[in-house]
Amino acid sequence: MSMNDNPNGVQIRAILDKQRAAFLEAGPSCAEQRIELIDRAIGLLVDHEQEIIEAVTRDFGHRSKDFTRVSEVLSPLMTLKQTKARLAEWMKPETRHTDRGEAWVEYQPLGVIGIVSPWNFPVNLAFSALAGALAAGNRVMIKPSEFTPRTSELMARMFASVFAEEEVALITGGPQVGQAFCSQPFDHLLFTGATSVGKHVMRAAAENLVPVTLELGGKSPTIVSRSADFKAAVTKVITGKMHNSGQICLAPDYVFVPEEKVEEFIATAKVVLAGYFPNLKDNPDYTSVINARHFERLQGYLAEAREAGVELIELNPAGEDFTDQPHHKIAPTLLRNPGDHLKVMQDEIFGPLLPIKSYQTIAEVVAYINAHPRPLGLYYFGTDADEEAYVLSRTTSGGVTLNEVIKHVGVENLPFGGVGPSGMGAYHGMDGFKTFSHAKAVYRPVEGPDLMRPPYVEQVRQIVSSLISR
Repeated sequence: MSMNDNPNGVQIRAILDKQRAAFLEAGPSCAEQRIELIDRAIGLLVDHEQEIIEAVTRDFGHRSKDFTRVSEVLSPLMTLKQTKARLAEWMKPETRHTDRGEAWVEYQPLGVIGIVSPWNFPVNLAFSALAGALAAGNRVMIKPSEFTPRTSELMARMFASVFAEEEVALITGGPQVGQAFCSQPFDHLLFTGATSVGKHVMRAAAENLVPVTLELGGKSPTIVSRSADFKAAVTKVITGKMHNSGQICLAPDYVFVPEEKVEEFIATAKVVLAGYFPNLKDNPDYTSVINARHFERLQGYLAEAREAGVELIELNPAGEDFTDQPHHKIAPTLLRNPGDHLKVMQDEIFGPLLPIKSYQTIAEVVAYINAHPRPLGLYYFGTDADEEAYVLSRTTSGGVTLNEVIKHVGVENLPFGGVGPSGMGAYHGMDGFKTFSHAKAVYRPVEGPDLMRPPYVEQVRQIVSSLISR
């Protein structure tokens, strides 16, 4: 359904009803049928590779085409292929121990899954979620972001070319369409986006008691230990932060650096950045901020910090002037010890700005992290096994990557999701299959005395007495 159609709740509900009716009529699908659907999705990514790259590039104003090829084509393609390879294994009933009789869990399709995907990885996050939903045997409805209209329209055409509307439907439109979409009685709803919007999504889903998986992001901290290979750590932090110009829910949001190492961090960051991006303004590998709204938001963070006297270190190797440009590029900027009252330390940054917080002891780092909302990701660089164990056991985050950033999201066999304000539930791999399935408990008892059924004869009393013990 195209953005020009501006669908309302009634029209969206009609598609849902059509999908649910088809799901019930067809009955549960076998592994071969599910694989055939996944193969269609694989074919879309392969056949439309160049169109995807061009659409995403245009939506961003400028985005590295090579980065888009890896993140929006190759990454979801690998997810679909891995899902296809493991699907039959996941579908097998799971035996559970019982003292009497037989017990097992059957993973049953839920029915119709709603997916709300974001703008920062518009193809990747739509197709990756689709993989788990199709693997579990469901019908799927997708609402992509209005911030990437060309990509959304392309995906609408792509899906319509190989899927019937009762199999997979993509619905485009603005915030009102999104609100109507999230208000539908899906069998499960997956939302990826901002925490502030996630609250509205959960509230809308609650009206129909729709279970939700929320992937919300947050301020993912990075810790550089005194035991770390310092240059390697700085290189990986800066590299990870520059992916998509920091417009990643798992981007390192701020970094803890030993107080005696802050100057070295800044000097090393300048060298690392210049090695990757000797110039920025016209560099095809340096991605633009998605739109004017987010550009102004990030500039507002910098202006507020500057007004508060925070030292801003611009990583701008060629000393370029960004005031006159066709896109919304921002020079990567380090902020030395900004106060917690500033918005750059309160909001998820989602851009190429990196606050540096100096520290004396790892205990104060852990205390700071625990005094703030639980993040989607946490990154620790170091070789001190005891310190690493301390950080892992004393902090709570959606996931952790050690001596790197972001990379845990790419391990398909790990659950991906947040905790508390950074989200709830998880998907990817078998965890995604289970999220989009109903784990149905099945028990076949054997004949024997029923301790709950009268009359309570002496034999039953004796059995009960023998069982009540330490």
